[in-house]
Amino acid sequence: PSKQPEGAKLVTMAKLAAALAVLALLGCMARECQADYGHPSPPPTPCSPGHHSTPPSTASPPSPAPVPSPPASAELVVGYYQKTCHRAEDIVRETVRGANAGIMAGLVRLFFHDCFIRGCDASVLLDLADPSSATEKFGPPNLSLRGFEVIDAAKARIEKECGNVVSCADVLAFAGRDATFFLSNKKVYFDMPAGRYDGLVSLINETLIHLPPPFATVEQLKANFASKGLSADEMVTLSGAHTIGASHCSSFDDDLSDRLNASTSDMDPKLMASLEKQCKSDTGSDNKVVQDIKTPNKLDNKYYKNVLSHEVLFASDAALLTADDTSAAVRANAEDNNVWEEKFKAAMVRMGAIEVKTSADGEIRRSCRVLNTY
Repeated sequence: PSKQPEGAKLVTMAKLAAALAVLALLGCMARECQADYGHPSPPPTPCSPGHHSTPPSTASPPSPAPVPSPPASAELVVGYYQKTCHRAEDIVRETVRGANAGIMAGLVRLFFHDCFIRGCDASVLLDLADPSSATEKFGPPNLSLRGFEVIDAAKARIEKECGNVVSCADVLAFAGRDATFFLSNKKVYFDMPAGRYDGLVSLINETLIHLPPPFATVEQLKANFASKGLSADEMVTLSGAHTIGASHCSSFDDDLSDRLNASTSDMDPKLMASLEKQCKSDTGSDNKVVQDIKTPNKLDNKYYKNVLSHEVLFASDAALLTADDTSAAVRANAEDNNVWEEKFKAAMVRMGAIEVKTSADGEIRRSCRVLNTY
């Protein structure tokens, strides 16, 4: 990862005012930026089937028990591609299965970051949209996103088999669902409604505005999720995804979070000491650490137990204990993994219905990285 000496300043400016955020983000394009308030990587190459090996075939997961989920938007239905591309979901599942646990965790995060900016419309996948602005992909919170190559591979296989009938937004939604399935040891499976169209707009200056930062207070988290139509309980439920994946040390050890400061942090002393060693770098590199020290590659309710024992990385995780309703939700999820799993399924479906596009304001991209007009 690259160094970022001005990352904390960037986030602070963005937090103070949207106008300053825009200026900071434009400046960010000319220099390196902090990640998970992110680490820049070379611009990805356009998707090409030849760059990906064929993933191993896998049988469809068992039919899940009915899960009472809040209704999705009218445009979304289960089995949407049964007639136009009946193997679409199988292709995505097979492709996701070929990824490692880190990339699978990245796919769940990629789905979240897509839905929270302009809805679930694959706008986060774009390399180019408006010639006068960089896309969401290059905003500070998104520079450490992973899993783009899995989406590219699945989309390429679908295009070859069915033509241009399956949206990138739906491929991403299926991939988030299937990553959840594999990371839970094939336990957490649910039907993901489809019928999304791909968005036509993707702007870098909207990332800091819409995505909750790792130093957010519980009230800020509630407001952020409420703006997307999600409840405080759903916010706590979806936060459980922090039981998988890894984070750059700069995301929790900076001037805004300062989680490794024993005089101000409530972090467990043993975890703090361990993180100080893991984050130490003689070269100035921004090291990565797992988010869940107990079961880092398994989607389960250990995250909530970690919150209660003060063994979480982010200030936003610790903040869940500072309000009565979110604290009660943390304790309930920690007590019963099955209850949390059912809630997580429903919350993923609910999140997947945020501001979905239709044919009137979207398209079905041939390549997930560029609009059809390019």
